[in-house]
Amino acid sequence: MKLPKILAREEVARSALFRIEALELEFSNGVQRRYERLPDTGHRAVMLIPLTEGGDVLLIREYMAGFHDYRLTLPKGAVDAGESLLEAAQRELREEVGMRAETLTPLKTLSVAPGHMGFTITAVLAEGLTPDPLPGDEPEPLTVVPWPVASLPALYALEDFDEARAIAALQLTALHLEARDQ
Repeated sequence: MKLPKILAREEVARSALFRIEALELEFSNGVQRRYERLPDTGHRAVMLIPLTEGGDVLLIREYMAGFHDYRLTLPKGAVDAGESLLEAAQRELREEVGMRAETLTPLKTLSVAPGHMGFTITAVLAEGLTPDPLPGDEPEPLTVVPWPVASLPALYALEDFDEARAIAALQLTALHLEARDQ
């Protein structure tokens, strides 16, 4: 397929975290449309699936400003300048759950609402966990909540576990573990 032609591009808003851009597009059939988007900033991010030897995934309970509420999710964060994806994964794991991983396995890079946002996050399975905490950058200590991988459907049923990226990352983990065990 041929990409639409960009007729005009305009920054319509900017904050410390986001930039909103308007695109005037012309599609190959001549239809013209205006789209607003949060374009890719070039910053990468990681989402960790810390898996204990006992078969639990270590979730965190964290304040989510978008909902002004606490939610269960997976540890995650941005890749800092000069840091590799796996270095960032190890750092975030140590900061948010106080563990270091012997093995880090990237599973898949995920997007959310790609029709409007150019952001991605890479799901990384973390195994061989040992205690090795680092001070975090969160405004308050995070609560670590172990959850059995064998009970993922019950986790998905919880009202406070609803982040699509975390659900996708756990499903990818379950498929990865199933394939590895065969």
